[in-house]
Amino acid sequence: MSRNLANRAFPVGLVTLLLASVAVCAPITAAPALALSELRGAPAPVAGEQNAAPTEAPEEAVPEEEAPLEIPMPDPLLHKAAPAAKDDEIAAPEVAEPVEVLTDVSKIPEPVARMRELIVEAAASGDIERLRPLLGKGPTQTQVTGTGDDDPIATLKGLSGDQEGIEILAILLDVLSTGFVQADKGTPDEVYVWPYFAEKPLSSLTPPEKVELFRLVTAGDFAGMEEFGSYNFYRVGITPDGRWKFFVAGD
Repeated sequence: MSRNLANRAFPVGLVTLLLASVAVCAPITAAPALALSELRGAPAPVAGEQNAAPTEAPEEAVPEEEAPLEIPMPDPLLHKAAPAAKDDEIAAPEVAEPVEVLTDVSKIPEPVARMRELIVEAAASGDIERLRPLLGKGPTQTQVTGTGDDDPIATLKGLSGDQEGIEILAILLDVLSTGFVQADKGTPDEVYVWPYFAEKPLSSLTPPEKVELFRLVTAGDFAGMEEFGSYNFYRVGITPDGRWKFFVAGD
């Protein structure tokens, strides 16, 4: 009895052993382990891209309100000219009026020519006192450069390099030997002025006119005048009625 059971148990054990060996030798076909990205819900990699870095799915763009389309205007082919200014808005350029230089004493009013002649005679005499009656008195007294002394002769002597006033007489002769101009013509301030340099821009002087000017002043004086902006040496003024109006220097 026991032998028969043993014989029957052998086939069963053998079958069990064969099945176990088959299970061990069969290839493992279980599914591979899930990657970390797969655990997070990322899409599975495409075939052939197993080695590529996993990318996150782009966020779905939220549609924004579209702005109206603006088309840039083309540049003009020709620039438009600025609007023309009105006549009353146009500033006229400053143009210096031409100065008429006079040299013929016979063509000026006789009182002017007479006073000039008397001044020349007094200066040429070397006696400065001969100028006194020509300088006038009171409101009509000749304006003289100086300290404002009541005695114009004393003032002129003070301007001279010598005590007798000889130098100032020589300057007076030199000034009256040049050309002259009629300034402020047709006005109450009309006056005949020697030398003409006093009324003419230095920049407009011709070479011959500069030679005449250098008979009165030095090159250094002229350079100072250019810096100053005008002639500033002595000048004489005589009114149309023959009054000696001024003998001054400066501006």
